[in-house]
Amino acid sequence: MPEVTFSTFIMSLNTSALYHLGEIVDPETGARVVNFDLARHAIDTLVVLEEKTKGNLTGEEHELLKNILYDVKLRFVNAVRKKREQ
Repeated sequence: MPEVTFSTFIMSLNTSALYHLGEIVDPETGARVVNFDLARHAIDTLVVLEEKTKGNLTGEEHELLKNILYDVKLRFVNAVRKKREQ
C-alpha cells in the first residue's frame, strides 16, 4: 500500500468517484458500476476537503485537488447527461 498522504487520500476519493461513474471497471468482475449517489458523495467529500483545507495546502496539493475536482465534476455531468439521453 502506498504511504497515506493528503495527495494519496485525494487520489483515493477520485478513484472512488470514477469507479461509481463507471469509468473504472470492477477488478474482480470486469463489470462497470454506475451509482450516481455514491459518485456524488465522493465528489462532495472532495469539495468539503477543498473548503476546509483552504490556505493550508502546498501549491502542489492545491493544484491536484483543484484539477481533480474540475475533472470529476465534468465527468459526472457528462455521465448524467448521457444517462438521460438513453
